[in-house]
Amino acid sequence: MGINLEKMSRKELIELGAQVEKAIKNAETRERKEALKAAEKAAAEFGFSLAELSTVSSQSTKGTKAKAKYRNPADHSQTWTGRGRKPQWIHDALKAGADISDLEV
Repeated sequence: MGINLEKMSRKELIELGAQVEKAIKNAETRERKEALKAAEKAAAEFGFSLAELSTVSSQSTKGTKAKAKYRNPADHSQTWTGRGRKPQWIHDALKAGADISDLEV
């Protein structure tokens, strides 16, 4: 490129840095537009719009709650899916001699 940074003043370096930041933002905007066009073209080849595909991907099962597998017989509002840490009422019931199958929904 031919720029000798060692000979530039601090003010000139700051100015150059600002120009580089602006050029990076412009390049990112340009590349995003190109990527969007390429994605729209690829979706169209399969007969879809990009909006249709983004709707499908947002309908995944991630984030949905699992059904309760276990219920506290003393308080039916307390349930557990069987995932993660056991709630205290499960520990208490098992300590009291209950079988885990007794707590199934």
